[in-house]
Amino acid sequence: MSTEQHPFSRPDPEQARRARAHEALFRLTERHATGPARTLWEERRLPMSAHEAIRRVGDLAAGSAVPDQDAPAVDEADLTAALTLVPLARAEFDQMEAGLLTMAKGRGMTWQELAYGLGLGTAQAARQRHERLQSRTEH
Repeated sequence: MSTEQHPFSRPDPEQARRARAHEALFRLTERHATGPARTLWEERRLPMSAHEAIRRVGDLAAGSAVPDQDAPAVDEADLTAALTLVPLARAEFDQMEAGLLTMAKGRGMTWQELAYGLGLGTAQAARQRHERLQSRTEH
């Protein structure tokens, strides 16, 4: 059977999630990017990272950041877009953390040292965390 979907096939949830995340990044960058992120958007249409977009919307919504002049206020759709990006940002951080742990182990750090750095109580907890991160980021 062809990989094309006919009009009555069920949508692929993962594909729909990726499309929503893409739209969320573009929406939040278009509406709220500032400084270098605004320049990258205007010159090359490069959106903010998921983490940047979430932080920007959160800061604007909380009043801890000042919006650019003529920028729209954060609305419900912006908050929904930011929430849409949370799984993507979490996956990026998981990959970063797994990479740091692998590099630290490669440089001779012990599991106990890694546990301390992660704020965990035991070497076993650090090993288990690394294993969980690896299993989540391999998919």
